[in-house]
Order: sequence, then structure tokens, then C-alpha cells
Amino acid sequence: MAFSDSAQEPAAPYGGGAASPKRVRIRHFQQAKRDGVKIVGLTSYDYLSAGIFDRAGIDFLLVGDSAGNTVFGYDTTLPVTVDELIPLTRAVARGAKRALVVADLPFGSYETNPREAVHTAIRFMKETGAHAVKLEGGERSAEQIRHIVEAGIPVMAHVGFTPQAEHGLGGHVIQGRGAEGAEKLLRDAKAVEAAGAFAVVLEMVPSESARAVTEALTIPTISVGAGPHCDGQLLVWTDWAGFTTGRIPRFVKQYAQIGQDLEDAANAFREDVSSGAYPAPEHEYE
Repeated sequence: MAFSDSAQEPAAPYGGGAASPKRVRIRHFQQAKRDGVKIVGLTSYDYLSAGIFDRAGIDFLLVGDSAGNTVFGYDTTLPVTVDELIPLTRAVARGAKRALVVADLPFGSYETNPREAVHTAIRFMKETGAHAVKLEGGERSAEQIRHIVEAGIPVMAHVGFTPQAEHGLGGHVIQGRGAEGAEKLLRDAKAVEAAGAFAVVLEMVPSESARAVTEALTIPTISVGAGPHCDGQLLVWTDWAGFTTGRIPRFVKQYAQIGQDLEDAANAFREDVSSGAYPAPEHEYE
């Protein structure tokens, strides 16, 4: 996977890790859709993981409010605050030299009115070094998106299943099913595009509904459980890497089992200390 810097320079890669130190920009998302190049994203919540994913050529890193589950141990994303996400976003921005860093606006920080939304977005941009923000909601959030974009801040939108509204949606329910659901999904996606979003996340929707949205929009669609027809894919890294325990969403493919590896390493360390095998002579100072 590679982004091109311009139509005249097709060999200039983006997303190629060490092959290109150039920063991924929102204009490259538009170019990727035009050229049929898949966009790759992961969540990240700290400096170390951000650096690893950046070197691997991941195109964008989302500092998601999923940190509520993965970092803070909340049952949902709803309790997460701006003050909790800002230091995480700052750490990711420091670790990412090439990837686009997107800051998630948490529940309660943008819904009241566009003025509040712009204020929250400005805080993230000034205090973290992020390059864009993300917020949930289609038609209901279009006015907030428009004002944030007019303030000069790029916005990634998020429609379909929106975790911040899970109680209103009746739980983790697939969206965009049936003719009525597909029509609503398309209306929401078109609303955020018209408001100025540079990309839109489609979460937990049928593949064919996502295909219809992708074909109808000029901005890229990013799938979170929306099938293969979107312009890019995004996963929560702790799910993707086998860090998360318990129920894993159907759409997640696990590329590692880091959680088990860490548990095995901790057990080995405990046993070595208990038996006196660690520290050995090679670990001592003379």
C-alpha cells in the first residue's frame, strides 16, 4: 500500500514505513480514493505503540475514546473525558513521525452546540499536536462538523454504529440493515460529506450498505466492521493484536497474541525470581 504525493510523482510512497518519511496529509486520503489505494488505520494510545505502527507504515492513528475500555477500564466509552484523552493524544503525536494522528472527541464534548464542538477541537489541536479530530453522528452532527472545518480543523466523521450512542441504539446493534436502514446510513454519510468531513468511518454495517455509501461519496470511507468495499480499514489495536480478552467482535482478525505472550513472560519472570534463577551472574555489576 502506498500513497502518491501527486499525479506527477506516482513513485512517491505514503504508507511504506521507512521507505517514505513524508507526512500523510488529508489530501492523500482523497488521492487514495481516486487511485483505488486502500487506507490503513489503527488506534493508538501511547508513544511506544504509535512509533511501532508508524514505522510499519500505518497511514493514520486514531486516539480513540475506546481508551475508555482499553486504558481506563470503563465498561463503555461514555465516561471518557477530554482531559483524559489529551495526554494520550499528545503521546501518540510525539511517536508518529509520518502517520496522520486523529483525536477522538469524547461524549459530552461537542453535542450541545457548534461553539462547544469548535472549542473542544481547538483544545485538541493546540494541546496535543494532532492533525485532525473525529466525532460521531451523521445528520445530527453535521452543523458541528461544518463549524469545526470552517475553523480550519480537518474532521473525520463516524456513522453507522456509534458507540457513544449505544444506549439510544439499543446496544451493539448492526446499523444500515434493510432499505430504511441503508437509506438512513446514506443520508448520514452524505450529510457529513456536505459539512466538509475529509473521510467517514462506517462502523458495524452490512457490506452492501457500505458499498453503496462508498460509491455515492467523493470522500473516503473507512470500515470498522463494514466489509471490504470501503476505501480503508481501521481496527482497535488491542483487539487486532490479541491483547483484549473476552468477546472479540466478529469483524476483527487477530494478527498476534500479545496478551498471552505477556502473561507467559510474567509467569516465567515470577518463577525465575522465586527460584533464584534471576538475576544470574551476567545481570550483576562487578
